[in-house]
Amino acid sequence: MFKNYEELSNYVRDNDVKMLDFKVIDISGRWKHLSVPASKLSEKLFQKGFGFDGSNYGYSAVENSDMVFIPELTSAFIDPFWEEKTVSFLGSIFEIWPDGFRPFSRDPRNLLKNAIAFLQTTGVADELIVGPEFEYNVFDSVSYALQPQNLGVAIDSDQGDWNSSDYDNLATAIPHHRGYHVGAPQDTNRDLRTKVCLLLEENGVDIKYHHHEVGACGQEEIEFSLSEAAKLADQTMLAKYFIHNVAHDAGKVATFMPKPVFAEAGNGFHIHLILRKNGKSVFSDDKGCNGLSKTALNFMGGILRHAPALLGFTAPSTNSYKRLVTGYEAPVAICFGASNRTAVIRIPAYAKDPEERRFEFRAPDATSNVYLAFASVLMAGIDGIINNIDPIHDGYGPVEKNIRDLIDTGKIKMLPGSLSASLAALNADNEFLTAGGVFDKGFINSWITLKNAEAKSVEIMPHPKEFELYLDI
Repeated sequence: MFKNYEELSNYVRDNDVKMLDFKVIDISGRWKHLSVPASKLSEKLFQKGFGFDGSNYGYSAVENSDMVFIPELTSAFIDPFWEEKTVSFLGSIFEIWPDGFRPFSRDPRNLLKNAIAFLQTTGVADELIVGPEFEYNVFDSVSYALQPQNLGVAIDSDQGDWNSSDYDNLATAIPHHRGYHVGAPQDTNRDLRTKVCLLLEENGVDIKYHHHEVGACGQEEIEFSLSEAAKLADQTMLAKYFIHNVAHDAGKVATFMPKPVFAEAGNGFHIHLILRKNGKSVFSDDKGCNGLSKTALNFMGGILRHAPALLGFTAPSTNSYKRLVTGYEAPVAICFGASNRTAVIRIPAYAKDPEERRFEFRAPDATSNVYLAFASVLMAGIDGIINNIDPIHDGYGPVEKNIRDLIDTGKIKMLPGSLSASLAALNADNEFLTAGGVFDKGFINSWITLKNAEAKSVEIMPHPKEFELYLDI
């Protein structure tokens, strides 16, 4: 938004800006923030930043937790969710050394930049181009109880088929699993999606489209146009922030949980992928499989070979594995195919333009830290290129049949069925991530420890289904 400090200073003065807000990513992928009165604006804010406790962000031990967050002036945006005029900034985390500040290698934002820099050292490409799809639910209410004597969740949506007999429903209930591209009046959240998209466009995000998704209970989708990965990672955080707050201001609740409603379609974070060099795609070949080049196939091969480990970063919640089950469009098997939405990698048949030929990794969901998700997928793809991994030779496809019909044949490799299994795969297979010093072993081990603790906390808790199964035994 601002090219230099003078532009920012003039804007703050001329537009009666009251607050400056600074947003920082924690290890799990949530924004933290701190605010400063606009009267304190100075160039030093963007040179020396702010000291903070890194242990509360999940990055360090309490006994060695002093870090510095330095905002990026060019990341500024007008924050529409504050009562007073507020300009927000993103930035990166730095470590404190005797000779000054150094970029913190475990900051997810820095880590993604390091992965892109490693890609450039290969000479194969200089840009990772991504196109994320945001699937999420908007509910009218959500409540949950985690007391020893009271366990349960209650969700309501005016689109829920359970409300079809409600006198006040006015025919907005959507039949089970029939929400794809549904029109008004059933698409009750269309104006909320439009508001989000317009706010994003005002902040430089190129929106492809938005629509209602398959899930009947307020399942939405917004898709971004293809763009550079580090830029789109920041814009992904902006999108989630806008979606949550627009819903909240409307008296509703937005969630990116992969499977908030049993037996309905789940929420993915599909990632379309292209590598470019000097502004040109290196993924296109008219004579290649489905129009893809050898480089594209090798990149795909690395993702497929390391898919079980990748899920530790790209599907990092226990709820992720409620989505990755048979019977829906979510993938369960490690394979690729053209137009095949049951494969973990889909090659869009409609992408005929040589500069847009690509493939889509369908396993991720938005409980991931987007910077870690993009970085880990990129590192797997680079490993595929370096080691000439051929997904066809390795038996990953192309598969043109419905994967559900092949599962019992034993001819197809399956994705992990739980967070614990994905973390075990990540523990056993992570050398591809540490190439070029992009991820370090200590960070990977800390991530595994953190996520295993989450998995354990869910595994040891009684579940309502268990009462149905075992109460009377």
